[in-house]
Parts: sequence; C-alpha cells; structure tokens
Amino acid sequence: MTPDGTPPAGKPRQGGTKAAATEDGGVENKPTMLGYLIGAIILAAIVGGVYLALTAGGNEDPGSAHIATPSSGNTNGVTPDERIGTEVEVGTTDLDEALALATCRVGEDLPDEGGDHLTRDDPVPEYKTVPPTSGPHIGPPLQQADGAYSQTPAPQDVVHSLEHGRVAIQYDPTLPEEAQLQLKGLYDSAYSGALLFPNPNMPYAVAATTWTNLIGCEQFKGAKTIDAIRGWAAVHYDKAPEPLDLFPPISGPDFRDFAPDQP
Repeated sequence: MTPDGTPPAGKPRQGGTKAAATEDGGVENKPTMLGYLIGAIILAAIVGGVYLALTAGGNEDPGSAHIATPSSGNTNGVTPDERIGTEVEVGTTDLDEALALATCRVGEDLPDEGGDHLTRDDPVPEYKTVPPTSGPHIGPPLQQADGAYSQTPAPQDVVHSLEHGRVAIQYDPTLPEEAQLQLKGLYDSAYSGALLFPNPNMPYAVAATTWTNLIGCEQFKGAKTIDAIRGWAAVHYDKAPEPLDLFPPISGPDFRDFAPDQP
C-alpha cells in the first residue's frame, strides 16, 4: 500500500494495449505501437489473400469448357461450351504445308489499331479487320475469360484478351456438329490461354486471331484445317504487347506444346 492507502501501481502490460485512467476514475485501453503493428500485419494478410483469390489460376472449377474465371477475366454472361471435343491427330507439323493444304489466308503484323480502354457505355469500335485483331477494348476486369463458349462474346471483350497473348479460335455457327466438335477437340488439347467460340460475323468457316495476326479459312477441311490452325497458333501464342500472366491462365496444355522444333 502507498502512504495514501491506494495500491501500488503495477508495471505496464506487454500486450497490444495499456491501461490509462479516465476522468471518471475508470480505465481505458490505449493501443500501443505493438498493437498497431499486429493490426497492420493482419490487414496485409487479408489483402494478400483477396489478391491471390482473384488472380490464382487454380481457384476455379473450369469444367469441360475450361473457363478460367476470375483469374483471366469474365464470362460476361456468355454461355460456356461444355461439349466434349473430338480428338484430331496431328498430321503435318510444317506450317507452310498445312496452310497450303487447308487453303487458309494469313495476315501477319497487321496495323496496330491501338489499345485504349472502353466502358460499357462506349460504342463498339469499327475494327479494320474481320475478326478484330487489335484496337480499343473493354477495360479490366471485363476482358473475355479463357474458355470455350457456345455464344459469341462481344468483340471488344475478346480484343482485350488478345492484347494479353491469347489465341481466339472462331467458327461459323452453321458448321456441322462434327466439324464443331473437331474444333472443340483442338481447343481441349491447348486450352490454357485460349478461347473458342462461334462467330457469325466473319467471311470464314474457321478463323483464329492473336494481336495483329489473323488466319482465315473459307472452308473447313477437317484434319487439314485443324493442322493449319494448330500450327499457326503455336507460332503466335503469347506474342502481344501485354504479358499473358498478368491475367493468369489456368494450368494445362497450351499451343506452345505444338511449337515446331528449332534447328
């Protein structure tokens, strides 16, 4: 006891707060520097967890359509294509030969139409190539997610995906089911960082695009067309102004697996 009859003061506690007297004789806890530090660490852990949840490629159930959300983008309400594709064996791996056999046209290093970001209130740009290969596009996170779709995404959504190294395979929706399933089989063999969808607004039976590059095939010739698309995509995959992994694809096979051997 002290001379005035009050108990002796104890040592300050070593935790995150310390006691202080209030005007009415009560006690309040004030945060210490250690308390602030602990709080900052907890907040950083929460923010980091949210970031990983949004960007990690393995946190979704992609199903047969291999939809990579939310890591690579958004479905934007477009219906996935859950059909099981038909496997088509690799024929020729010589791209020039494959293009000749399939009679496909190729546009290389087409004019770059820019990369301004749009909102949903902006009109759809008048792209100079069909299908589009570059130009103004929707801002993140509305870029079209990697995946196979049974409906046609908005072109400005796909163009943003191309800017990040994606390959977009497109086909005339009037193609027979057998042909569509062969294309789905091609997609299933290299779905990481790629898209597949019908496109009624192009003059080709089958086409594929990357940033400033296009292959268009006026006829679908089965395995010959598949070889041409596969070989072309292997050359142009992940060649774009922005990195592929900024919007991480799901882990799986990609078109680099079919790249020709270098001499």
